[in-house]
Amino acid sequence: MDTIIRRKVTITAVVLTMAFAAMNIFGQASLKSVSDGAEVKVLGIINSREADSFVMTTLDGTTAYTVAINDSTSVKSNTKGVFRGGKHYEATYLLRGLRVEVEGRGNSDGALAADSVRFNEQDLKTAQALLSTLAPVEAQVGANKSDIAANKERIAAGEENAKKMAGQIDENAAAAQRAQGTADAAMTEAERANNRINGLDEYDSVKTIVVPFATGRYTIGPQGRAIIDEAAAWAKTQDRKGWMVSIVGFADSTGNTAANKTLSERRSNAVIGYLVAKHNMSLTRLIQPFGAGVDAPVATNDTAAGRAQNRRVEIRLLKNKGIAGTE
Repeated sequence: MDTIIRRKVTITAVVLTMAFAAMNIFGQASLKSVSDGAEVKVLGIINSREADSFVMTTLDGTTAYTVAINDSTSVKSNTKGVFRGGKHYEATYLLRGLRVEVEGRGNSDGALAADSVRFNEQDLKTAQALLSTLAPVEAQVGANKSDIAANKERIAAGEENAKKMAGQIDENAAAAQRAQGTADAAMTEAERANNRINGLDEYDSVKTIVVPFATGRYTIGPQGRAIIDEAAAWAKTQDRKGWMVSIVGFADSTGNTAANKTLSERRSNAVIGYLVAKHNMSLTRLIQPFGAGVDAPVATNDTAAGRAQNRRVEIRLLKNKGIAGTE
């Protein structure tokens, strides 16, 4: 049994490495335009994801395609054979890092309009694991950029003081040079982090809405509905171009781990159902919903107040960085 487990872990690690490598060479791939009406079947890795499309790179890293999806696109796994049969999935499961086979035709924009998207369920698990590694890397990149901005401000202040204080010109110049060196080092580190993740850091956080739940329940209460309604009203006043929605359910430590995992998934599905039924949210805007169970508590589970904070669903509003102008 231990040998089987180690073998599965090794296979997952290898697939993760391949997924990172495929996405890292996206910058070297040539984006190919598909002739209007031309039939195309292609296998590759999803590099980036938007509400109604994604960009994929062929496994050899030479060619990239823009793939358009809609509610009629067939999304299935290939659990019964290599890209045959399998289980139907929502488009929200098309994650960055997922190996997919796409069949469709070119449209008037030069994109590949997908009739079907197929993937292996083990590759899906790998893509989910890959996605979970992005948050700390992106956080480090953001911290590096903040350090760079702060260092540049200190450099400017040092240069101005040097002009005003003739007797300290040399000293201030040396301080400015040291600060510049610090800024350059921080920039190098930020660029190194960016190169590691390439097209994966494509979303900025707009806002996170927290919906509370009662113990052992996955039905949205009056307070939760009011919170969602208020957030939806606010969102309608914003420029929502390029927005995506990530919905993650959580539970406190009451009960067993497996039951809490299922409960957290039902909570996230309840919020999705309410957003679709009440506020007409398009499912193509959803990043794959997820039930995190008791993972990532925001407070201690040793007190009633802490457990109440942990029984929640987080609605995370994200915006494409390219559209936001922050890349």
